[in-house]
Amino acid sequence: MPEHEKYEKAMRPEDITRLFVERSNAGDAAGVAALYEEGAVMAYPPGAQTVGREAIRALWEKVLAHRPRFEQEQPLPTLISGDIALTSTPPVDGAGARAQVVRRQPDGSWLRLLDQPEFVPPAHGLA
Repeated sequence: MPEHEKYEKAMRPEDITRLFVERSNAGDAAGVAALYEEGAVMAYPPGAQTVGREAIRALWEKVLAHRPRFEQEQPLPTLISGDIALTSTPPVDGAGARAQVVRRQPDGSWLRLLDQPEFVPPAHGLA
């Protein structure tokens, strides 16, 4: 059985955020990576991209080594068009916004395809 199939599946797009927080707080980088499609793209670290489930797992191993604590964030309404959905949350850490494009899988579960964990508002000129 592939590593990512050992985990609870997100049967609604909104489930991914809950599962992400649970797995991150447990220090489970493989579990976090299992929420992403094989070719997913994550806009992180800031100014860069991490491409592919394996690279995302390696990134989260480094991040979770510092034992950060994540809080559940109340999701904004999900936009769904067929097998594609846009999920977003207003972050409690003031990072601007978070947004993810997720795709329904053949078994009916959902995985992240694109992940923008931080939208920081651009600085508007100098005072």
